Amino acid sequence: MRLPVDPMCTADVAAGVYSDRHHAYDVQGASFCYGKLSGRESRWVLSDVSLHVEPGEILGIVGLNGSGKTSLVKLLAKLAVPQRGTLSLFGRNLADLSREETARTVAFVPQESPPAFSFTVAETVLMGRYPHRRQTRWSLGFGWEDREDCAAAAQAMATMDIGHLASRAVTDLSGGERQRTMIARALAQTPRVLLLDEPTAFLDLQHQLEICSVLRRLTDEQGLTVVIVSHDLNLASQYCDRIVMLKEGSMYSMGTPAEVLSVEALRAVYGCEVLIDPHPESGLPRITLPRQAVPFRG
Repeated sequence: MRLPVDPMCTADVAAGVYSDRHHAYDVQGASFCYGKLSGRESRWVLSDVSLHVEPGEILGIVGLNGSGKTSLVKLLAKLAVPQRGTLSLFGRNLADLSREETARTVAFVPQESPPAFSFTVAETVLMGRYPHRRQTRWSLGFGWEDREDCAAAAQAMATMDIGHLASRAVTDLSGGERQRTMIARALAQTPRVLLLDEPTAFLDLQHQLEICSVLRRLTDEQGLTVVIVSHDLNLASQYCDRIVMLKEGSMYSMGTPAEVLSVEALRAVYGCEVLIDPHPESGLPRITLPRQAVPFRG
């Protein structure tokens, strides 16, 4: 059961206070391409995308490779800027926020990539506190952490069950351990919004379920808003409140798992036949591949 929203919570834009009376995100007519629009090579990666994200929900983004899922999350994280359309974060225009101000509200976990430096797990997670550092004329990036920062990092490591790895170098971790470390670093930011791009891709089944359960608990108990890109339609069905399905950079559908994940939709978007039945425990859609692949000819 979600915590009730405080009716006295208001948006004071001048003071930088966010309100739950706004959507976590409002995206209106966003279009984005890499490179210059005037070039012949330019192509819209996202075209006229409009959606909203509710505070405290888990929103899944699904679609084929190249459909614009990662690009959409980068727009939400302000790592890319749309050439057309607008994005707002809790009622404030994202374009008006600095990256540091955005990072105090939004944490982003990208797809897994090899670490460049051999920081320890504890040091890596502590980096998530950097947007909250207390700036002084002498703060040049060294020794900025305090007891509160260390406590937040320790809590994040405990949440992701990596406390026993605190002194290990991230270069010595398995892919799954490294991914859990990156999620812990994001949680150490104490964000209101957590964006994840394929967070379970390198995890074994046990840790896939654990991460999804942790995300569900954080939304239910703390009101954390989660946007997750996933190729695993079954995980998206069981753990996401709503799902956005993209096709060739455009919105194909958005709604509850039961509304979005249909045989007809997966045939149109993925070009294959699947079997869908209710999950025996949740009743939500469960997708199964047929024994022999049946090519779709549309």
